[in-house]
Amino acid sequence: MTAPDLNLLIALDALLAEVSVASAARRLGLSASAMSRTLSRLRETTGDPLLVRAGRRMVLTPHAEQLRTRSRGAVDEARTLLSPATSSPDFATLRRTFTFRANDGFVDAFGASLIAALTQAAPLVSLRFLSKAEKTAMPLRGGEADLEIGVLGGIGEASNMGPEIRVQTLFRDHFVGVVRSDHPLVAHGTPDAERYVAFGHVVASRHGVGRGPVDVALEALGLHRDIVAVVPSFPAALSVAQASDLIALVPASLMRQRAAQRVATSSASVHVFDLPVTTGQIAVSLMWHPRMDADPVHRWLRQQVLSVCRPDDAASR
Repeated sequence: MTAPDLNLLIALDALLAEVSVASAARRLGLSASAMSRTLSRLRETTGDPLLVRAGRRMVLTPHAEQLRTRSRGAVDEARTLLSPATSSPDFATLRRTFTFRANDGFVDAFGASLIAALTQAAPLVSLRFLSKAEKTAMPLRGGEADLEIGVLGGIGEASNMGPEIRVQTLFRDHFVGVVRSDHPLVAHGTPDAERYVAFGHVVASRHGVGRGPVDVALEALGLHRDIVAVVPSFPAALSVAQASDLIALVPASLMRQRAAQRVATSSASVHVFDLPVTTGQIAVSLMWHPRMDADPVHRWLRQQVLSVCRPDDAASR
């Protein structure tokens, strides 16, 4: 099998971005006829028309639409590979899409702040957040994700990440209880364990698992909570608690960020309280593949995430 001409990748990226032979030619400094010949080669190589005429303009085929983001990432990666290891990035002109694997709770708590910080420093970058339906290091190894954010030691997480993955603690967290502001539980102050288990509960789990450390601590006291509902994310658990008599179990960081951002479900509409039992802290970690250690843009990206998640550390520097 003949190896593909990798020079075609630059032309493919230009054509998919411009959706015009003439514009792609100007972008690459080629004549329109040379770009047309290159498009013919790309069609033969990919087995797809890529660009087709629709009236007076060209449009992308479905296959070309699927290739569009991938080609951009491949070109960016190639440029990174061929750049000097000591080069200093120009963040004012940096065009790159950063992909994060993170759960909905992290995106809800830190997504807006992270987007603001990154785009203020590098206005041409974009962010893509992917859910973590499966715990695996393959997206980091394969380059489909730049960073993963999660709890090591969680269900199915640490065992599947692999020994080579770099890990840095972002912050430590703990769980709190949340009920709607006029919930009967609020009337008598911070609830004890008996009052805590007197109501139904909603918990978040991507795997549909309801039982956790809180249940272990309650059982040590001879108590049991009634888990009425299991939902896939902490924001979903908050929504259920806000509209029902159920008690939600959510990370304290989520409620702090919502309060700082003045999100409605963190102020007057809900009541946050400390759990009546003791559970261990949660270490939320940043993970990446070691091949990105020396990449100056990736180092900058990691520092931005740390600054957003550790504002006190950033202020002390």
